Amino acid sequence: MQSSITLNSGVALFSAMTLLAALPSVSVLAVVTRSTSLGLLHGICTSVGIVVGDVVFIIIAIFGLALIVTTLGSFFFLIKYFGGAYLIWLGIQLAQAKSTQTGPETVDKASLFSSFLAGLLITLADQKAVLFYLGFFPAFINLATISYLDTAIIITIAILAVGGVKVIYACIADRFNRLIHHQFRQQLNTIAGIVLIAVGVFLIIKPMGN
Repeated sequence: MQSSITLNSGVALFSAMTLLAALPSVSVLAVVTRSTSLGLLHGICTSVGIVVGDVVFIIIAIFGLALIVTTLGSFFFLIKYFGGAYLIWLGIQLAQAKSTQTGPETVDKASLFSSFLAGLLITLADQKAVLFYLGFFPAFINLATISYLDTAIIITIAILAVGGVKVIYACIADRFNRLIHHQFRQQLNTIAGIVLIAVGVFLIIKPMGN
């Protein structure tokens, strides 16, 4: 099976997705707050959740299934509110948590799956992302003649670009957390919790079409 994606188009797609992933966004805030407050593994798990959500939308976009968003509108509507409420709950738990040195003990007390789920829900709550990919991909590939190999290549590019950027953010946040004084870490946890709460509120009040 031969791919229609050339080296030039592949590099261009990777570069564009990397730049877009690096822009300040709700997902970046989630990765930074989870990594800063709970450790690098949580930042990485949040990043994985974001990537999985992106891959879902990429597959939908590539196979021309944008109508699923309309057909399952109520499904995405529920994800939007559930995701927002979940992030608010995580923020409250984080703001109320006692300050501890980030390490294996912290990882044991806080569920890594909760960080993954936070990243996944943030991505899935933005149902218009599939429409963005439908408008974005034609600049690099021909969706009318795309093959399964092309799809695999695009997904790999997305994992490396989006996942790589988010993990870098997680590493930077974790490094910063290790350098700060223990007494300040409690204040940082509170700030991170407030940020998560704000992100959750934003997801809930943001109009579905915007």
